[in-house]
Amino acid sequence: MKFVMGETPVLKKPVTPPPPSLAPMELVFEISQFLYREARILDEERYEEWLGMMTEDIHYWMPGIQARHRKDKTPRLDPKRMAFFDDDMLNMRRRVTRFLDPTAWAEDPPTRSVHVISNIESELTDKPNEFKVYSSFVNCRGRGDVEEFWITGRRTDILRRGDDGMLRIASRLIVTTQSVLLAKNLNVFL
Repeated sequence: MKFVMGETPVLKKPVTPPPPSLAPMELVFEISQFLYREARILDEERYEEWLGMMTEDIHYWMPGIQARHRKDKTPRLDPKRMAFFDDDMLNMRRRVTRFLDPTAWAEDPPTRSVHVISNIESELTDKPNEFKVYSSFVNCRGRGDVEEFWITGRRTDILRRGDDGMLRIASRLIVTTQSVLLAKNLNVFL
């Protein structure tokens, strides 16, 4: 679509999005409850239990976001560029171990955190035990007496049902709305 500066572009033809492969309502409810429970477990700093909600082959990725003009066709999310998180289970365990260590001065006194999860969409995939889940989040963290930091964004998860019947996070892509995180640290999982 080409337009001249000052002119309003006109869309030539609306495009209908492809229909999603919707999950049954019972599964949608189960997935929603899973994500809400995960948020509460994180807020309560029950990190070992949180790790138990993941598969052993987890990929937890939060790429850095660059503000780019629309004409710049460089991929927005590039695994070769900087990431806040680009972790497997070993690295996730290391992060949790660090959070729980008594010498973690950045967490003493502990951060007060609230995760709000919304806009949950659940889709079936070509694998009967895996589900693609979209959600939005707001994370608010309070530190000390007056510090407050917010992170907002969207997530795309692959949830996998294990042999035990439990859902677990097999991968998570986190895309924040901020290109620069204003918090002093990133002592939080999203």
